[in-house]
Amino acid sequence: MDAQKEIDTRGLNCPLPILKAKKALADMKSGDVLKVVATDPGSVRDFQAFARQTGNELVEQSSANDEFVHYLRRR
Repeated sequence: MDAQKEIDTRGLNCPLPILKAKKALADMKSGDVLKVVATDPGSVRDFQAFARQTGNELVEQSSANDEFVHYLRRR
Protein backbone atom coordinates (compact mmCIF):
# COMPACT_ATOMS: atom_id res chain seq x y z
CA MET A 1 0.00 0.00 0.00
CA ASP A 2 1.26 3.47 -0.84
CA ALA A 3 1.54 5.96 2.02
CA GLN A 4 2.18 9.68 1.80
CA LYS A 5 4.03 9.60 5.13
CA GLU A 6 5.71 6.95 7.28
CA ILE A 7 6.70 7.07 10.93
CA ASP A 8 8.89 4.62 12.82
CA THR A 9 7.77 3.97 16.38
CA ARG A 10 9.87 0.84 16.94
CA GLY A 11 10.90 0.48 20.56
CA LEU A 12 8.19 2.83 21.82
CA ASN A 13 5.36 1.64 24.04
CA CYS A 14 1.83 2.90 24.45
CA PRO A 15 0.82 5.69 24.25
CA LEU A 16 3.79 7.03 22.24
CA PRO A 17 2.99 5.33 18.88
CA ILE A 18 -0.54 6.77 19.02
CA LEU A 19 0.67 10.24 20.00
CA LYS A 20 3.23 10.29 17.18
CA ALA A 21 0.58 9.11 14.70
CA LYS A 22 -1.86 11.78 15.88
CA LYS A 23 0.78 14.47 15.38
CA ALA A 24 1.71 13.15 11.92
CA LEU A 25 -1.94 12.96 10.82
CA ALA A 26 -2.50 16.57 11.89
CA ASP A 27 0.01 17.68 9.24
CA MET A 28 -1.57 15.61 6.46
CA LYS A 29 -4.39 16.29 4.00
CA SER A 30 -7.74 14.53 4.08
CA GLY A 31 -7.44 11.23 2.20
CA ASP A 32 -3.68 10.90 2.77
CA VAL A 33 -2.38 7.60 4.16
CA LEU A 34 0.02 7.29 7.10
CA LYS A 35 2.13 4.17 7.63
CA VAL A 36 3.14 3.45 11.23
CA VAL A 37 5.73 0.77 12.05
CA ALA A 38 5.66 -0.38 15.69
CA THR A 39 7.07 -3.14 17.89
CA ASP A 40 4.52 -2.83 20.70
CA PRO A 41 2.04 -5.76 20.38
CA GLY A 42 -0.57 -3.59 22.09
CA SER A 43 -0.43 -1.19 19.16
CA VAL A 44 -2.78 -3.45 17.16
CA ARG A 45 -5.58 -2.91 19.66
CA ASP A 46 -4.57 0.71 20.29
CA PHE A 47 -4.77 1.73 16.63
CA GLN A 48 -8.16 0.04 16.23
CA ALA A 49 -9.49 2.10 19.15
CA PHE A 50 -7.73 5.25 17.88
CA ALA A 51 -9.42 4.93 14.48
CA ARG A 52 -12.86 4.45 16.05
CA GLN A 53 -12.42 7.45 18.35
CA THR A 54 -10.97 9.87 15.78
CA GLY A 55 -12.90 8.87 12.67
CA ASN A 56 -9.69 8.19 10.75
CA GLU A 57 -9.87 4.99 8.70
CA LEU A 58 -7.69 2.05 9.71
CA VAL A 59 -7.06 0.75 6.21
CA GLU A 60 -4.80 -2.20 7.01
CA GLN A 61 -2.83 -3.87 9.80
CA SER A 62 -0.18 -6.55 9.44
CA SER A 63 2.59 -8.13 11.47
CA ALA A 64 5.87 -9.85 10.66
CA ASN A 65 9.13 -10.40 12.53
CA ASP A 66 7.82 -8.86 15.77
CA GLU A 67 6.84 -5.66 13.93
CA PHE A 68 3.36 -4.33 13.46
CA VAL A 69 2.43 -2.13 10.51
CA HIS A 70 -0.64 0.09 10.56
CA TYR A 71 -2.05 2.15 7.69
CA LEU A 72 -4.36 5.02 8.58
CA ARG A 73 -6.24 7.25 6.15
CA ARG A 74 -6.79 10.78 7.41
CA ARG A 75 -10.43 11.76 7.44
